[in-house]
Amino acid sequence: MEATLHLAQDPEADALLGRSPLAALTGMLLDQQIPMEWAFKGPATIAGRMGAWDLDAHEIAAMDPEAFAALLSEKPAVHRYPGSMAKRIQQLCRYLVDHYDGDAEAVWRDAGDGPALLKRLEELPGFGRQKAQIFLALLGKQLGVRPTGWREAAGAYGEERSFRSVADITGPESLAKVRAHKQEMKAAAKAAGAAKAAGR
Repeated sequence: MEATLHLAQDPEADALLGRSPLAALTGMLLDQQIPMEWAFKGPATIAGRMGAWDLDAHEIAAMDPEAFAALLSEKPAVHRYPGSMAKRIQQLCRYLVDHYDGDAEAVWRDAGDGPALLKRLEELPGFGRQKAQIFLALLGKQLGVRPTGWREAAGAYGEERSFRSVADITGPESLAKVRAHKQEMKAAAKAAGAAKAAGR
């Protein structure tokens, strides 16, 4: 896997995401309750603090949980909730070690089709359906992983130029479009909630 991504909006961090399947999965895992760029810069920050140029599932899985949590908590913290995210990253790495011998790319390398790949992604710790579909769309749209039926399995996130998620971000302009879409969705959800409350 070697691609040019623009999710962290930081050349070094984006280069790691493009060459490292585990870094890409970890960035996706971190992408909740914090700005997207912060989340996807996380893997490079973790690698740097571990004195490595890449992430290693075996090494992370074997680390003392308190030491790994401390590593994520160093300022600037990798996430708003570094302790809980440290646990999740270690859970993900242990799962990859147990099921794929630590090879993150094996999750999608030989997946037969889109639905099978979606199922594998949903089985990863910390990956619900939405996160799995977004990552599947990212694989198809930007990382060249396109098993039969991948767009359909990714749902709305697989649609071409949909600007719904990180899968569609290729630079500042598309980032702004995705942000605008998310703001619209939040506003719509808020309005729907208000209408429901008023109708009681």
